[in-house]
Amino acid sequence: MTEDTKKTALLVIDVQQGLFGKSTPIYQAETLLKNITMLVERAHRADVPVVYVQHADKTLPEGSEVWQIHPQLQPQPQDLHIHKHHGNAFEDTPLGEELQKRGVIRVVVTGLVTHGCVRATSLGAKEAGYEVILAGDAHSSYHKKAAEVIAEWNQKLATQGIEVRTTEEISF
Repeated sequence: MTEDTKKTALLVIDVQQGLFGKSTPIYQAETLLKNITMLVERAHRADVPVVYVQHADKTLPEGSEVWQIHPQLQPQPQDLHIHKHHGNAFEDTPLGEELQKRGVIRVVVTGLVTHGCVRATSLGAKEAGYEVILAGDAHSSYHKKAAEVIAEWNQKLATQGIEVRTTEEISF
């Protein structure tokens, strides 16, 4: 592991079972899960912290089956778990404190949903002073025009100082 990788963390935002059961399916769900899994495996090999963030609300009650991480992802014992009630994973959670304890200065953001919690957490991380890399092909939505929404937010976030890279371009 290089000194640089010690300062990076991978955030897996809201990849929860209930979001895969919506009437409009997650856009390119299999590709999304494959890309996130590849990033998680790379992070683990490089000893980079992996943080699984889970949203709780009326449709995703904390502790319920729909609230659980998608079964294709297999969190490891060393991975962090952050539970949130707001779109921004830094709001009213210990995420910032946990990253600070680990000396993290850069976060790689993946997950669901593009125009919601992925956007809010990316902007929240930037506002908190982190370098932010958005895995442009490792976030998605159940929006009817998901491909356009993803492309739009990749572009919008890039104009706000967030680096957008493909899964293949991200190394730890």
